[in-house]
Amino acid sequence: MLWYIINSGQSAAEEQLISRMAMALAFLSIFVMGLLQWFKATYGRYGHLTDSMRINVRVAWIVQELPALSIPLALVLFTDSPQTKNPVNVILCGLFIIHYFQRALVFPFLIRGGKDTPILPFVLALLFCMYNGYIQGRYLTMYGEYPSSWILDPRFLMGIFLFFAGMSINLHSDYILRNLRKPGETGYKIPKGGMFNYVSGANFFGEILEWLGFAIANWSFSGFSFFLFTLCNIGPRACHHHQYYLEKFDNYPKTRKAVIPFIL
Repeated sequence: MLWYIINSGQSAAEEQLISRMAMALAFLSIFVMGLLQWFKATYGRYGHLTDSMRINVRVAWIVQELPALSIPLALVLFTDSPQTKNPVNVILCGLFIIHYFQRALVFPFLIRGGKDTPILPFVLALLFCMYNGYIQGRYLTMYGEYPSSWILDPRFLMGIFLFFAGMSINLHSDYILRNLRKPGETGYKIPKGGMFNYVSGANFFGEILEWLGFAIANWSFSGFSFFLFTLCNIGPRACHHHQYYLEKFDNYPKTRKAVIPFIL
């Protein structure tokens, strides 16, 4: 149905569809935030050993993240829309593509000894990347109209800065986590350095900051809905990690916050 709408010229119907999908994502964010106050997402350290259906962690990351890379990229390359010629739209869509290129085609090959992913979190992540990849990609390649002056707008410049600052924090934090254990070591250790000096979920903080920057530079409800979902989805996971560290390590730094430096 979506492909039919895209190719049939029913732009008003598709634009309304994207708007409703973004609204649904915003409502879903609030639901997820409430749900995660009571339950931990069952992957990684919170996965159940009794889960019988699991997928290799590298395969899971590649497959689940790939739609968020391939859908916007295909829309940029293979749709004939004036917005794909607008430098602002290309830059904004490029931010999204850069992130998911790293997540789908680089990050999985850097994983060291990750636990296999249970089937349910994998399927939910795959569906989300398909859903959100379409919202963000189609909005930016077809319906997001920006004047040429937007490229010098303070909101655009600030958003770009926050996006790359968040990406840098996220990548550096992932590097610290990958190198916590020496070859042959097992178990969890206290992460130190970088933003981990301030928050337990430094990698999560970096990703939240990325999509906050994307939403500001984008200045649309579709971008905001994605930021809100990111905050409501991985913010609680950072809090769960923080509580885990406090309970497991007597010497865990008491001044660290969970996800937002000096605040939360």
